[in-house]
Amino acid sequence: MPYYLILMIILTASDQLLKHWITAHIALDAVTGFVPNLLSLTNLRNNGAAWSILAGQQWFFTIISLIALAVIGYFLWHFRHQLWYGLPLTLILAGTLGNFIDRLRFGYVVDMFQLDFINFPIFNLADMFLSVGVLILVIVVWREGEHENE
Repeated sequence: MPYYLILMIILTASDQLLKHWITAHIALDAVTGFVPNLLSLTNLRNNGAAWSILAGQQWFFTIISLIALAVIGYFLWHFRHQLWYGLPLTLILAGTLGNFIDRLRFGYVVDMFQLDFINFPIFNLADMFLSVGVLILVIVVWREGEHENE
């Protein structure tokens, strides 16, 4: 369990540090090329979810985040001895916490990664942690279900 806590702190801190760097070095709504034709950096204030869904509903995101943190924390404690559950739950927890901190501090989430080759929502490290964690968790649960059916 301490390893999960340390990892969560490192991931959340890296998310917050990158967001601080972006807001300090890139003007609001400006776009800076990073990897040509692949990835740009920007400074975007997102007060909704992906594609600004439910924009301005901070009370909703606060409630959902608090519930998510409690539920994920419970499951992380319950599965703390199972790496393939603990790792993705730690990623999900760090991502949720990183965006929750932004919402509490600013009333919006700082997003910075813009994919230049596709029309995709601008995202941040916390979003990546959440997405990768959910993907790993889905694969683990699916594979475990397959083994139970055999």
